Amino acid sequence: MKIKLRKLLSNRVVNNFLVLFFAFLLLELIFRLIDQLPIFSIANIRILLGLSILALFLAYFLSFLPKIVNKIINLILVFILTIYGIAELGFHNFLGVYASVGTNTQLGAVTSYFGEFMSSFRWTFYLLVIPFFLLLFYYLFLHKRITLDLPKRKFGKFVVFVRTVPLFILALLGLLYYGTLKVSFMQDKLSSMTSYELFLRPTNASLVIRDFGFISYGLLDIKEYFWPGKVIHTIEIDPEDLQNSNQVSEHLMIDNEAWLKIIEEETDQELNSLNQYFISNNTTTINDYTGLFEGKNLIVIMVESANDILLNEEYYPNVARLLKNGYTFTNNYSPRNICSTGNNEMSGMISLYSINNNCTANVYQNNTYFESIFNLFNRAGYTTNSFHDYYDWYYDRSVIHKNMGSSDFYDATRLGLDFSYTYGAYDTWASDEELMEKYLEVIDELGEDEPFMSFITTVSTHQPYSSSSEFGDLYLDLFPEDYSLDLKRYMSKLKVVDNAIGILLDGLESRGILDDTVIVLYGDHYPYAIETEELNDALEYDASIDNNADQVPFIIYNSELEAQEFDQYTSYINLLPTIANLFNLDYDSRIYMGTDALSEEHESLVIFIDGSWKNEFAYNNASTGDIHYYTKNVYSDEEILAINTEVRLKLEMSSLAIRKNYFSYLEESLNSITTSE
Repeated sequence: MKIKLRKLLSNRVVNNFLVLFFAFLLLELIFRLIDQLPIFSIANIRILLGLSILALFLAYFLSFLPKIVNKIINLILVFILTIYGIAELGFHNFLGVYASVGTNTQLGAVTSYFGEFMSSFRWTFYLLVIPFFLLLFYYLFLHKRITLDLPKRKFGKFVVFVRTVPLFILALLGLLYYGTLKVSFMQDKLSSMTSYELFLRPTNASLVIRDFGFISYGLLDIKEYFWPGKVIHTIEIDPEDLQNSNQVSEHLMIDNEAWLKIIEEETDQELNSLNQYFISNNTTTINDYTGLFEGKNLIVIMVESANDILLNEEYYPNVARLLKNGYTFTNNYSPRNICSTGNNEMSGMISLYSINNNCTANVYQNNTYFESIFNLFNRAGYTTNSFHDYYDWYYDRSVIHKNMGSSDFYDATRLGLDFSYTYGAYDTWASDEELMEKYLEVIDELGEDEPFMSFITTVSTHQPYSSSSEFGDLYLDLFPEDYSLDLKRYMSKLKVVDNAIGILLDGLESRGILDDTVIVLYGDHYPYAIETEELNDALEYDASIDNNADQVPFIIYNSELEAQEFDQYTSYINLLPTIANLFNLDYDSRIYMGTDALSEEHESLVIFIDGSWKNEFAYNNASTGDIHYYTKNVYSDEEILAINTEVRLKLEMSSLAIRKNYFSYLEESLNSITTSE
């Protein structure tokens, strides 16, 4: 019997499957090539199976629809995935992370820099449209023409497909896919998470996209948003060993016996995972810097979009004043995440890593933290407050800061700041110079009865940099002509910050309180939308490699300090415990993910939100599985796995603690035990 391939292809299920499978496969291939993800990897077996399951599932159910509707839906599906893939490439390029449905709360806020975001797209991103146009061409010109004669043989009645066959094939493919999640040869031996764990809790977008593909990540991300996977981590605790290991630390606020009693009575597995993790967490001891600033005032300044260009003494003399009487951490990072400003501000206040697939500060704004920077100083008798020269459009700071323990929050409206400095319908940033002037007025109102602790977040250096603006154009003539215009506009805005620092220093000095005040300055994230190659013109290192773009200033200043540089690796996660030790506050070092950066117990390590990490020896890229060494020292596989496990636990336990509002629970549980006794 003469059998034509056309007969097979004309079967609705087969045709739909082949069309969708090859479109999905080509999308994945182009995406991985553009984003420099591994092309030849054992994980590709899983990706192929996943695409087959998705294509066959859709093909089967779409086959019940009219042909023209079927074709239109196929085109729409491929088009949606194309737009989604381009958007993910854009987010990864712009923010350094992949997008998640968990960030939907910020969609309205990002309209202010949508043009800047779109202009950052590289032309290669648009290669993802190729599968869509190939599919369109196929439907218009080739769909009815492709035939192929098979050899003449009698097979009797030939049945190519019946309605039940796709379901059996789906079941078989599903079993094979499940096998890839479990079998040892499909696992990354250096990863602390198995493929199965990653499938159940797809919170690490970079690893999921690497091992499952961007299409599967999108589906798993939706699943995680509505039905999040549970995190269960158990540590066997020996009370005697715990007591002995903690005896050497003076930074223990929580009584072990009370905490162990909470663990014994707790039935919630996730809460007990957190109890077990934190009670056995590393502790720090007193050191030569303990109490150095005891009783002094504190001003923490988180500078919007500040990177190490701000440390150039030629252009920024007031920051140079901080450097001349300050401790400078030369390997400090503010790793990017999906909402870096609000999340990294929050991390600086509580020393927990934010959740990498949402705007954590906003989503969990009602959480309370008895161990936050504000509450430590509140208990020490300080007047605490916080300031930001914008209003609650991006982040609900009036709620967040209050629940963090700030006694008073001042936004741009309350301070009466001028918003006439505009360069677009949505781009209206106030002046950091005016912010500092208003801040000093608030300090005058406080009086001198109590020391004060303030947290200030600036805004004048916010993007965009590709558009003309008052602050961006104000100091263009100061910088070399061969710098790109975007870079010069950014540096011009940094000049406004530097002027603001000068106003603050002079104001404190004229009030006679400069010597009694400590200023801590750090950057929230690198300047988005400026290519790293452009930043390199003004930096002393290559920002395009090993996440160097995330390197930002970290300065601790007091007029009576002698300048000193520290080369250990740090991030915003170390801010709070370092300050707590310097001011000799009553705190428990176990309940922070960071350690005092000046202590002997400090682990020189920066953790990035995708699970990558960096220290003085190496940079481990979790997304690609590559490791780049800086010295002749090479880690064994066991050592890499140990660090990866530590990194995973810090990120997972931080996320779980925030999701469960753990520190509110811990405070209530401890108070309950104290009351009952």
